[in-house]
Amino acid sequence: MINEKENWKPGNMIYPLPAVMVSCAGKDKKANIITIGWTGTICTNPPMCYISVRPERYSHHLINETKEFVINLTTKDLAKACDYCGVKSGKYEDKFEKTKLHKGEAKELNYAPIINESPVNIECKVKEVKKLGSHHMFIADVVNVQVNKEALNDKGKFELNKTGLITYSHGEYFLLGKSLGTFGYSVKKKKKRK
Repeated sequence: MINEKENWKPGNMIYPLPAVMVSCAGKDKKANIITIGWTGTICTNPPMCYISVRPERYSHHLINETKEFVINLTTKDLAKACDYCGVKSGKYEDKFEKTKLHKGEAKELNYAPIINESPVNIECKVKEVKKLGSHHMFIADVVNVQVNKEALNDKGKFELNKTGLITYSHGEYFLLGKSLGTFGYSVKKKKKRK
């Protein structure tokens, strides 16, 4: 028997996912952080991405009000804060204060802050909201990206994969592991030895 299968009811089993912290704020500039797994790239040119949020979440209201948010990539050092921001509500507490994370200024947004400790902060302006069912998808234009200078090597190359990025898979967080190859390695021609 090779790969015997069992049928399950329809559901999302696309794993692993990025585990990101999305920072947002209402028009009163009261900031919040929500952990999101449903996120990704939609388009390269123009740069666009999305996040999907349940309408009952506190952050849904804030993002809907200001039409902006920041996707902050997470690392091993941010794993505990990432988990915390996914299980606690900003309606009842200040998650920046509780997690000891620091707000930074977004360059192209009016309300949402960045999380300074994140190696990458992707500033987004909502273009469209799709009400899909359990989640509403916020489709956004990427208007600016900030990266930590500490992640640049001596030649100025951004070494994102050395920052300790984490992923989420089926209820667990994982540290990004060993590289298996670079894009196109399966078709790359081998150099002839002399």
